[in-house]
Amino acid sequence: MNHFIITGARVFDGENPLGIVDVEVADGKIARVAGDRPEGVDLVDGTGATVLPGFIDAHTHTDAESLRQALTFGITTEFDMLSIPERMIPVRRKASESSDLADVRSSSIGLTPADGHPHQLRKGEGDPEWPTATRVAEIPAFVEARIDEGADYLKVLVEDGHLFGSSLPSLAPELVAATVREGHARGKMVLAHAMTVDTANQVVGAGVDGLTHLFFDRPHTDELIGKIAAGAFVIPTLSVIASITGASAGASLAKDPRVHPKLTPEWLDNLSGAIATSPRENFGYALEALAALHRAGVDILAGTDAAHLGAPGMAHGASLHDELRLLVMAGLTPTEALRAATSVPARRFGLGDRGRIEPGLRADLVLVAGDPTTAIGDTLSVRRVWRGGAPVSQSPLWT
Repeated sequence: MNHFIITGARVFDGENPLGIVDVEVADGKIARVAGDRPEGVDLVDGTGATVLPGFIDAHTHTDAESLRQALTFGITTEFDMLSIPERMIPVRRKASESSDLADVRSSSIGLTPADGHPHQLRKGEGDPEWPTATRVAEIPAFVEARIDEGADYLKVLVEDGHLFGSSLPSLAPELVAATVREGHARGKMVLAHAMTVDTANQVVGAGVDGLTHLFFDRPHTDELIGKIAAGAFVIPTLSVIASITGASAGASLAKDPRVHPKLTPEWLDNLSGAIATSPRENFGYALEALAALHRAGVDILAGTDAAHLGAPGMAHGASLHDELRLLVMAGLTPTEALRAATSVPARRFGLGDRGRIEPGLRADLVLVAGDPTTAIGDTLSVRRVWRGGAPVSQSPLWT
């Protein structure tokens, strides 16, 4: 039995700071928070540090090596937002059986037109032909096929490509509405890629449960903010929007001594790049939209859109910490940003076993030097990570 107590550390329980209290772990779960300390149990010294729930990256495109990399940065769960099922199904099986990979949930293939987004970004990835639907009558079969593949939620992509410097076929509104209807009838959330004010209006009007990006082509409207505030959540992905607009801090992040030793040279190069296909001023539109959503009480979930090598400006694990910095830049408090990467995504995705430090929940934990509830940058100072109570190696890849 893996039984230990983290002592002397501040505790952020996923919702609020608790001060310095013990966290006891037994059999892969949190056994006790505060209270009397039993004798004869191994102690982990957390003096000068903060223990938090394992972080959740609510928007990635992932594989086994990416899940392993993410875990070293304290990301214990990733929400994959589009993947090839033939590849994701064995990855999910491996993640469920292994303590050295982050856990993962997935939408499987998203609904996009033939040659629609993100096909233009996946050239050379060796993808098989993607299933799609061109008529409303084909939507039930499309939805059933994704559920049969193990999809935890569904995704639609409405993208004409101009923010990426291209022109693409865009998904018809009636197909979005039909997917929402069929998905909800089967108890599945439906999420939408929509990066413009007009497409966000369209998909929110169709009843999607969440937006997987902010909209940043022009300033937001109060009408759109009000529609979203009626119940949808937003995963801003400021990290990828910064890359698209040439405002990425990835190059500086790659040089950070808390990041550099944990990434291969290839991932450091990827993190240091940028997509840079939209005007830099558009990043300001994203920050303003997020501030308005926050004031309106919309649930904000931290996510990066970290994908594969060749998708520049992000890296699994490292970018989630920079996303938290950007959330604070947009007006969230550090505590609110931490909730966006712990309890809020767990609640919105129905994962009641994680995202908080409470007795009976999974011992997915990260111990960081400092106090990120006051200085959000301290999340990168990772000292220890546990997935299901099992310790995760922090050995550097290189020096």
